[in-house]
Amino acid sequence: MSLIRIGLEDFEQLVQVAIDDVPEPFASLLAETAVVVEEHSPPGQPALYGLYQGHPITVGQIPSGAMPPKITVFMHPLVDHCRTLDELEHQVRVTVLHELGHHLGMDEDHLHRLGYG
Repeated sequence: MSLIRIGLEDFEQLVQVAIDDVPEPFASLLAETAVVVEEHSPPGQPALYGLYQGHPITVGQIPSGAMPPKITVFMHPLVDHCRTLDELEHQVRVTVLHELGHHLGMDEDHLHRLGYG
């Protein structure tokens, strides 16, 4: 059980800080990627912190009619699994970088080796 009490607006601010801290040239890639916050991960899914949907830049241009890339950060379970605000801030940053890594074409193994797993 979480010891953290944080509202959606404050959580969205944590996500924005994580986005703002992404260095170039990666920040430019996020400018073309929708980043949204949802309160809960999809029903029937494991407790996801984040989800990347789209075509990684390594596959070339987005096919005609395809949706643009999107990163979703899920407030719960992040808030539920973290015990302190510092831990939550760190995990939000890791989640944003993890999902950005998918946009860059990295798989789970590569992201784990980089410490974003």
